[in-house]
Amino acid sequence: MTQNVKEIFAGHAAGTPGTAPTAPPAPAALAAKVRTLAPSMTRSMQRVAEAVAGDPAGCAALTVTGLAELTGTSEATVVRTARLLGYPGYRDLRLALAGLAAQQQSGRAPAITTDIAVDDPIADVVAKLAYDEQQTLADTAAGLDTVQLGAAVAAAATARRIDVYGVGASGLVAQDLTQKLLRIGLIAHAHSDPHLAVTNAVQLRAGDVAIAITHSGSTGDVVEPLRVAFERGATTVAITGRPDGAVAQYADHVLTTSIARESELRPAAMSSRTSQLLVVDCLFVGVAQKTYETAAPSLAASYEALAHRHRR
Repeated sequence: MTQNVKEIFAGHAAGTPGTAPTAPPAPAALAAKVRTLAPSMTRSMQRVAEAVAGDPAGCAALTVTGLAELTGTSEATVVRTARLLGYPGYRDLRLALAGLAAQQQSGRAPAITTDIAVDDPIADVVAKLAYDEQQTLADTAAGLDTVQLGAAVAAAATARRIDVYGVGASGLVAQDLTQKLLRIGLIAHAHSDPHLAVTNAVQLRAGDVAIAITHSGSTGDVVEPLRVAFERGATTVAITGRPDGAVAQYADHVLTTSIARESELRPAAMSSRTSQLLVVDCLFVGVAQKTYETAAPSLAASYEALAHRHRR
């Protein structure tokens, strides 16, 4: 059992990210950032975002005036779009576009369509779903703010109690996180019933942590208990695909997940859960690292307690 525990913790770098200001997204994260934020942009800003993501090399060669003319927008719109994507100004966005173009020219495989047709052979369905899952995970990792993640880890690692809110598919992710935290000896509860979520939230105080998981960022049954926890002084964390959603108003730390395209045969809830689970795993491993002295024995004890159920 001890060997299994060590294998789980092996290979992860020690330490937690610092509290320096958030840096502009790396070139590889630009496309993911566009996919995440485009639904909340104005139509004119969407045209700018789609242009830079679709042709980074071409747009990198344009001045702010040139890109405004290409997209039928204004220079102000181009600058606002650059800032919304996380860059201080258009000059910084151009540098990122040049870097992204260089990466693509170095042999990076082109994106493939993942739309699933009713008459697709099952082998094609498997290939398309696998590609979509990989892209979702890559986009989430590229866009995840490690400073925010580090702060959430630090709060959870020392929390008296951790409440996690989620309904529907996000409720399954909430349960996944809490069972992980319980197995390393932390007090954690998942709440999918909105009444119980609120009545538990009112018991929180400074030193506690409340985590809301909502893909849309506007699920009332998740936003309300987080608001109550926030007002009670608990440290609040939002795991969401929409960092501009209502849930972010009551979150001390926001962890953004990738927004996957919804298709007829694959609702967004199915693919969004993949990115949520990645963020949950990152959060859990970070907490386990910080509490290793107590987490490792607790995890070993949980393995031992369940071992007889897995023997023939």
